[in-house]
Amino acid sequence: MQTLHENSQKEIGQFVAEDFRTAALFNKYKIDFCCRGNRTVEEVCTKNNIDSNLLLDELDAIMRSSSGQNIDYQSWPLDLLVDYIEKKHHRYVEEKTPILRQFLDKLCKVHGANHPELFKINDLFTASAGELASHMKKEELILFPFIKKMVKVKLSNGVLQTPAFGSVESPIAMMMHEHDNEGVRFREIAKLTADYTPPADACNTYKVTYAMLDEFEKDLHLHIHLENNILFPKAKALEAQFEN
Repeated sequence: MQTLHENSQKEIGQFVAEDFRTAALFNKYKIDFCCRGNRTVEEVCTKNNIDSNLLLDELDAIMRSSSGQNIDYQSWPLDLLVDYIEKKHHRYVEEKTPILRQFLDKLCKVHGANHPELFKINDLFTASAGELASHMKKEELILFPFIKKMVKVKLSNGVLQTPAFGSVESPIAMMMHEHDNEGVRFREIAKLTADYTPPADACNTYKVTYAMLDEFEKDLHLHIHLENNILFPKAKALEAQFEN
C-alpha cells in the first residue's frame, strides 16, 4: 500500500492507466489526464489550488472499490490493444465526424447571428476532424503495423529489422505532439460551449450537437489515454528488449 506522500508524487497518467475510473474524478477537477498525464498529483494540485489530501482520498476510494466496468487495459497484449484502439476509437471518430460537421454547419446558419461563438466552435472542430483523420492514418499505416510486427517477432524469437523511421520513439513523439494539439482545441471548444451547456434558446439540434461534442471529447480522452499512458510506453519498452 502506497502512502499519501508516495501517491502525491505519482503521475496522473499512472493513476488512469491502473484504473480508468479515476478519469471521471480528474475530469471533475478539470485535470487533463491524457495529453498532460505526465504531471504529478502534487504538481496539478499546487497549480490549480486543489486540496491534494482530499483528491488523494477520493482516488483511493475509487481504486479500492470494485466495478465490473473497470477494464484492465494494462494487462492486454499490445497487438490486442492496437486492434481495439483502431476498431473502437478510430472507427468512432470516422463515424461521428461527418454527423457533427453537418450539425455544426446547420447551427451556424440558423443560430450564428445570435451565437457567434458557433462559428469558432465549427472552425475548431473542422480543423480537429482534418488533423485526426491524418493522424489516424499515420498510426494505421506506420506505427501500429510496426508495434504488431514487434509483438510477432518477439513471440517467434526472431530478429527485428530496423524500420525506415529508425526507432519507434520517432513516430510516437509525433503522435504525442498531435495529441497535445487536439487537447488544446477541445479545451477551447469546451470553454466556448460552457462545458457543453446549450443556451436557453437552444433547439433540439443544438442540444444534440453539444451532447455529441461532449461525448466526442470523452471518447478522445480515453483514446489518447490508451495510447499516451499505456500503448506508447509499452511499445518503447518492447523495442528496448530487442536492443538488449
